[in-house]
Amino acid sequence: MEHEKNSEVIGSSTRKRRSTRRRRDEPVLSFEGVKPLTYDLDPVEILKSEDIETIHKASMRLLSETGMLLIDHPPALENLKANGVKVEGEMAWIDEDTLMHFVNMAPRTFTQLARNPLNNLTVGGNQIIFAPVYGPAFAFDLDKGRRPATLEDFHNFAKLTYMTPELHHAGGVLVEPNDVDLGERHLDMLLAHITLNDKAYMGNVIHPDNARDTVTMSEIIFGAEAIRENPAALSIVSISSPMRMDERMLSALEVYAEAKQAMILAPFIIVGAMSPSTIAASIAQQNAESLFAIAYAQMLNPGTPCIQGPFLPNVDMKTGAPAFGSPESNLALYACAQMARYYGLPFRSGGNYTASRVPDGQAGYESAGTVWPTVQACTNFILHAAGWQEGGLTSGYEKFILDVETLGALTKFSKGLDLSEEEFAWDAYEEAGPGNHFLGTAHTMRHYKDAFFQPKVFHTDSYEKWKDEGSTDAGQRANLVWKEMLNNYEPPALDGAITEELDAFVTQRRQEIRDGKARSEWVASKSSS
Repeated sequence: MEHEKNSEVIGSSTRKRRSTRRRRDEPVLSFEGVKPLTYDLDPVEILKSEDIETIHKASMRLLSETGMLLIDHPPALENLKANGVKVEGEMAWIDEDTLMHFVNMAPRTFTQLARNPLNNLTVGGNQIIFAPVYGPAFAFDLDKGRRPATLEDFHNFAKLTYMTPELHHAGGVLVEPNDVDLGERHLDMLLAHITLNDKAYMGNVIHPDNARDTVTMSEIIFGAEAIRENPAALSIVSISSPMRMDERMLSALEVYAEAKQAMILAPFIIVGAMSPSTIAASIAQQNAESLFAIAYAQMLNPGTPCIQGPFLPNVDMKTGAPAFGSPESNLALYACAQMARYYGLPFRSGGNYTASRVPDGQAGYESAGTVWPTVQACTNFILHAAGWQEGGLTSGYEKFILDVETLGALTKFSKGLDLSEEEFAWDAYEEAGPGNHFLGTAHTMRHYKDAFFQPKVFHTDSYEKWKDEGSTDAGQRANLVWKEMLNNYEPPALDGAITEELDAFVTQRRQEIRDGKARSEWVASKSSS
């Protein structure tokens, strides 16, 4: 059931328009709110109805016979047992009827709130949402190369995401700010998402206290009641494949479910290492793992918004490293998307994946080999849509810009074909006549600006013009684009009272975290002496 959008959002921003003249290659900024895409094409489907039933039965067999291992978290075992799940030690087995009873409580679609209500997002159905890279420890650009990411890098990627119309969502851990203590960096990341951007954002899952901080900061912006009606945070809770969940993820899941915040329940599977080296088994396993986590969320709070969302690259059997854009992983993606639709769940997968260390030809081919099938499968939430580099270890500045170029093309592609009378251009045929070109016709003049996708970074001019302008490659041009975007950045407005309340909360929590760390260190020193 789709929730209504909340139009009474505290701290909504009104952005200023720029009146200065833009150069042809300067990125176009949208100040009218994000424009989420709808799929006007049917999804690519590779499974027949009997195939779907076969995978479903295999998933149910895994959960009822193999079972799920739940590590170091007795409350989850107690909750599961209270809801009819068989529990022995740290193992849990769930039958099909019990599982599906709870899975069916998850909403088919939901609305995620954004600080600017124009940026609220409907998740699920035929909607497509692009979100930036998530999780890398390193940053890369052509000037400085690869290095440990900092809070400045996080701020930069937050600003670039805000300024990019093709990205509908602010994302989460854009990079790890290694210059901030691990115990408190989640506060800086959340504060950056809220103050430097006004799109919907992701929460933190490293510790249950971090999840609670996410909920509290969201309540400051929207109000406690509003975020129970429509979630303000969307967080990715990873399942430790194979068939295992640990205390950290289970406790974060419980915090978010209690507050009715949205979650991507995502198995992290390198096929061949964390699942058998067959696609059929890996699809069934990810399906079982994610359905189990979704069912548990519903046991805690029926109606909690959940997204089914696997990560399924296969292992390179020569090196042991993940391989991206492979035919096997794309087949798995198509099938998993079908399974999510079968259960009536929003689906997350794909992105602009690459194992390449730099934004080169390999990066382009591997990313295209993943993100195009992702859209063809009608994926709802596409994480890592811009900036993913080096197998997810690095957020690349130039890669971010080049990926956005691809997202622009996919935006055009997702709309399908327009077969209206205007599109058949009868007046152009009458004006030009047989044997003549159409460049000067009135029909062409009406449509030349939007007839075809126009790249902003890729170069389509003649060799001579390209050479005269410096013979730059795509990466070099992307380097200039992200620098110019940051130079032109203007933050979205934020109500001063909310800013003060957020700052006060962050200051208080930062001190509590530091005091707790000091106390732990003191206890450890006394114990050792």
